[in-house]
Amino acid sequence: MPLYDYKCNDCDDVFEVTHSIMEEPSISCPSCQSNLVIRLISRNVGISFKGSGFYINDKDSKSTSASSSST
Repeated sequence: MPLYDYKCNDCDDVFEVTHSIMEEPSISCPSCQSNLVIRLISRNVGISFKGSGFYINDKDSKSTSASSSST
């Protein structure tokens, strides 16, 4: 399940909540119990890049060189 960051508009507390992407959250602040919370855009997306990587032009350069040599 995804982890979402929320910020309370009353006490400015920032906290995390785990819930389904399809679920309509009913979130209240754990510090002051206010219902005036907003979801933040998280910087923690959990993507890990390992190895040399893949570039969009890796496949295109081979296919364009093959097509240009045939013409």
